[in-house]
Amino acid sequence: MHTLELAQALLELGHYPHVFALDKEGEGFHRAVDFQTFGVPASRCEGDTNALVKQRIGEFVAFFEQHIEKYDIYHAQDCLGANALAVLKERGYLSKFARTVHHIEDFKNPYLQECQQKSILLSDRCLCVSDLWQKTLKVKYGISAHRVVNGVSRRFLSPQADRSALDEARNLLGSRLLGNTPLSSDSSNLIAEKRHSPIYMTVGGIEPRKNSLNLLKAFATVREALPTAKLMIVGGATLFDYQDYRDEFMALVDSYAITDGLILPGVVSDRVLAQLYRLADAFVFPSVKEGWGLVVLEAIASGLPVVASNQAPFTEFLSEASAVLVDPTDVNAIAAAMLEIIKPSVVARLSAHTSAILDRYSWHRSAEMHLDLYFEMSAV
Repeated sequence: MHTLELAQALLELGHYPHVFALDKEGEGFHRAVDFQTFGVPASRCEGDTNALVKQRIGEFVAFFEQHIEKYDIYHAQDCLGANALAVLKERGYLSKFARTVHHIEDFKNPYLQECQQKSILLSDRCLCVSDLWQKTLKVKYGISAHRVVNGVSRRFLSPQADRSALDEARNLLGSRLLGNTPLSSDSSNLIAEKRHSPIYMTVGGIEPRKNSLNLLKAFATVREALPTAKLMIVGGATLFDYQDYRDEFMALVDSYAITDGLILPGVVSDRVLAQLYRLADAFVFPSVKEGWGLVVLEAIASGLPVVASNQAPFTEFLSEASAVLVDPTDVNAIAAAMLEIIKPSVVARLSAHTSAILDRYSWHRSAEMHLDLYFEMSAV
């Protein structure tokens, strides 16, 4: 999302971004864009995670070595891309590159840790999207990172409902949840479609840094008070599949006997995601590690009250006036916040303080901050 929205903003400011991404299915990006994109062919890997990472880096390198066009700036948004650009730089394909460090993982695997280190230390300039990671890069690596911001897409701010996407979102949730209320193009009327049973939403899949197990335990407590409440977790597996963690999660679902309360729509398009935000009642994000928390901003822009972890980077843009902040290690605190966040008085109080947050973050502002660094790199 960060990459596509940044590229669109750069295009609107008169520049010509080209976006490259690994493409396992050969289907391209999940939405149409106005700028040039390239799918880097990524084939199936039969080896372990180390072998997969090596293969993906190699696929990036092989693609660019056959790619004729050259660019003023090369900018990697992740570890794989940065390692590939480092190899290409060593081979003389390019002279310098930038890398955005969204967050730093605590890898126990020596090879993955080495890849992460290289992606940071071998880049010519680092960027980051929060004060937290800017300070971490300074303390841990001695790097003065260029600070940029995230923004929020207009599709989440728009008062108009996308009828076909809303239909698809309702199907994902199930007709039993939303009835057959006629659709309206006015988002304010969508509130009438929500049932008395609250739908709690989070985005990012099931994985350790999303704190999915504690969220599930908290939801089990919520179900004791609200037996028909639902928990919707949007998103799928990452490069590191965390299968053991997901297995533990699903075993807990069975032990709590709350299978009927869990909604797992998987990966969805941006259009459908925007409508799922509209149909939920609250957004719950007790993550223990984030680069910034872009989905929190999307939820706020969509009018949802938010529960988030009371720690950086969330506390850089949220306060107790704009969200319910909790200790992510305290299951009871998360559960209590989930029950509080759906009270009309709390929703009204929080919504009165969110417009100022949205005013501070835009993709055009982010693009302008990126351009400051791009021009600096081009001049050297």
